[in-house]
Amino acid sequence: MPDAGAARTDPASPLTERQEARRRRILQACTQLAVRGGFDAVQMREVAESSQVALGTLYRYFPSKIHLLVATMQDQLEHLHATLGKKPPAGETPGERVAETLMRAFRALQREPHLADAMVRALTFADRSVSPEVDQVSRLTTTIILDAMELNDPTPEQLAAVRVIEHTWHSTLITWLSGRASIAQVRVDIETVCRLMDLRAAPSPRDAN
Repeated sequence: MPDAGAARTDPASPLTERQEARRRRILQACTQLAVRGGFDAVQMREVAESSQVALGTLYRYFPSKIHLLVATMQDQLEHLHATLGKKPPAGETPGERVAETLMRAFRALQREPHLADAMVRALTFADRSVSPEVDQVSRLTTTIILDAMELNDPTPEQLAAVRVIEHTWHSTLITWLSGRASIAQVRVDIETVCRLMDLRAAPSPRDAN
């Protein structure tokens, strides 16, 4: 008989209030462990104990540590999205607004470097079994960037530009976390790719005529 306390596997079925509260405790426990010790500190047994759930139940919500940390990144991005909704980025051009948005996200990660490293490592290690969770992170990142661009119905070319920005963002995070890039270099890379997006969007002299 299925565990009545386990998360539902049908994506069309929302979690009950009790299940959502349990999931929230699990994510909070994972975050706290990662903040203190990074990727290696997140052990499923310790997460279960800290969140006061049975180990078997934890695995029904998150089949692995990688699933859990990718879900934690999604949770962090959802918090960022809500914050940006209350205080949208400033900037005259879409590129300027996207650059500010990503730098705000970067500063939040900078405050908790162990957590940032754990989440990015999980994304890097994720295999096909984690594809749905990784796709959710990617979709949310895309939504955050499109909101900054103030685009509700992007063209395929604009979506391609967003993908390039996402790739640059992920790459700069990795180089910063590995100590191969300074915060100033991260800013330059982010602002450069966003400025290129503005240049691509600007009408050419031929179009103006």
